[in-house]
Amino acid sequence: MNKIQNPIWLMSSAYNQLTQDELLQSARESGAQGIDLCVFRKDGSRVDHTATHLDYEGFALEQAKVTLSKFNEAGLRLSLGAFENMIGGPEDEQLKNQNHLLKLIRIAYLLGGDENDVKVGTFVGYNHELGNEIDGFQKNLDKYKRVFSPIVKYAEDLGVTLVYENCPMEGWRSARYSTTYNNLPGVLAARKIMYAMIPSPAHGEIYDPSHDIWQNTNPVDVIQLMDIDRLKRIHVKTTRMNHGKSLTEWGGMYPMQMLDEDLAAIAGVSIPQHDWDRHHYTAMLPGFGGTDHMDWSSFVNVLHKRGFAGVFEIENEAKNSKDTHNMAAINQGAKACINFLAPLLWELGEEGYQYTEQKALKEINRADIPVRTMSEF
Repeated sequence: MNKIQNPIWLMSSAYNQLTQDELLQSARESGAQGIDLCVFRKDGSRVDHTATHLDYEGFALEQAKVTLSKFNEAGLRLSLGAFENMIGGPEDEQLKNQNHLLKLIRIAYLLGGDENDVKVGTFVGYNHELGNEIDGFQKNLDKYKRVFSPIVKYAEDLGVTLVYENCPMEGWRSARYSTTYNNLPGVLAARKIMYAMIPSPAHGEIYDPSHDIWQNTNPVDVIQLMDIDRLKRIHVKTTRMNHGKSLTEWGGMYPMQMLDEDLAAIAGVSIPQHDWDRHHYTAMLPGFGGTDHMDWSSFVNVLHKRGFAGVFEIENEAKNSKDTHNMAAINQGAKACINFLAPLLWELGEEGYQYTEQKALKEINRADIPVRTMSEF
């Protein structure tokens, strides 16, 4: 029995400084087999991720053919994603995010959809107005079903699969709010319930183990308990827990809370320095600049034991790579990460560990279809 080989891709969020052509060149030079193209709204409200590596306005059949040809020339494959709050925040922003997701589903269809393994990544988000009410979590689930039932049906009709990332988005609200749970699929239980509410096969998940590490949850256990057929992508990112004064003061179960700075100084208590500085960890890339608190060998072993042959995507948010805003350091991080993963994921050959199962994207003849909006469902 041959070893399962998983391709390694780059997520383009770390490359917002580059054009699409420059991004393809960087991906090839790093040794990656594909790119998950971030296609955030150009008029969006997010400030932490702003990469838009596909011109989504006016995208039609001709643009699809050009894109497929360009990626095939580079020997790369692709997916799409835009990670926004779909069920919470200002209602006009929710609607814009939902309509943008529909645009990406249509684009994925034109690019071949599931036939080319072109998935569409998204968040669900969280509605805190509902969440603050009694049974607020259930009310968020109910809103998820109302919003996503027509979206998932649309994707299924077009042969496209949506994938949710499990990041709780702990820094998405001001540190002055007590909760850090800002994305519904942030825990396994929620994702299992979501699939029960909408049984369609046209949605699944991108699993990022780093988010469970700082929640004191073992990613190996998560893989063992999940419906493996729902797992479509792995985000390669990890964390190192900071076992310092703030962890002792605030504990490992709850975030640091914001309070009056003068009072905190008098008491000698740590408070968050920014909205993401609440859970006592440092984001890292495996194999680059130090050890982390993730057992990658056991993680890959359980994935392969359960038959996962999908894509590993490097989501670079590392303090010593992406956060430097230095493109050379970002590229170093990607190459180091690929070399770290290669013996775990690829076969050994005469030229070392190499991925040997790369296939070209199919140039599929699609009928053009109009852009849809939520008002039509």
